[in-house]
Amino acid sequence: MKFQYQSRHFNKGDLISVELDKQANVILLDSLNFSKFKNGGKYKYYGGLATYSPFKITIPSAGMWYVVIHLGGYSGTVKYKINVISD
Repeated sequence: MKFQYQSRHFNKGDLISVELDKQANVILLDSLNFSKFKNGGKYKYYGGLATYSPFKITIPSAGMWYVVIHLGGYSGTVKYKINVISD
């Protein structure tokens, strides 16, 4: 599975705004679920299919989070930019 991601520490209540040049899945994962995602297991996430841009997700708790962009198995690339609006 091909995907792109950025990881960083966020604070609870931060709002991330993801600008996309095409429709893609935008998911937010903690460290445990990112590991499950990479290994093809079942994982829990925030976000989903972004059919519009910018796509926004609120950070549920402080800590290390992974913002993952993927096309659900389809080929191609997505240009994206992540902006953080602190609470």
